[in-house]
Amino acid sequence: MADDTTDTAGGTEEAPKKKGKKGLLIGLVLALVLAGGGFFAVYTGMILAPHDNTAEAEEEAHVADLPPIAFVALEPLVVSLGSAAGNRHLRFSAQLEVSPQYVEDVTKLIPRVMDVLNSYLRAVSLADIEDPGALVSLRAQMLRRVQLVTGEGRVRDLLVMEFVLN
Repeated sequence: MADDTTDTAGGTEEAPKKKGKKGLLIGLVLALVLAGGGFFAVYTGMILAPHDNTAEAEEEAHVADLPPIAFVALEPLVVSLGSAAGNRHLRFSAQLEVSPQYVEDVTKLIPRVMDVLNSYLRAVSLADIEDPGALVSLRAQMLRRVQLVTGEGRVRDLLVMEFVLN
């Protein structure tokens, strides 16, 4: 019996057919609906959301007082960049961030600081100055030189007020 028919007393009957892919399709649709619902619940924060710490956030929002600082202004510098740069000039001015107890010490050393900055900026090439990211590295180099002149711990930072290439 190669086909799906059976003999009975009253004749031949066909065997019941399989359900086919109907169950698989229903399962797939249900899986997609449940996955979408799970995603929505997690995305909107209905489940697995971090707990609300408003009291802790308010405590952390307390702003600490600034440490005592003072600023020592440096005279503006005009540095010629030489004949290779087409006789262009760099206008530079800055301020030094210092601890209040060292203001007098740093003020006494301003001529040395100006000499170091002038010498360094004169030696820098035009390509280094024109690079958009160069100010960060130039500032770090100048700060290190100023710290060597004034002594460790006296100057915290060098703040560039003007850096114009004419």
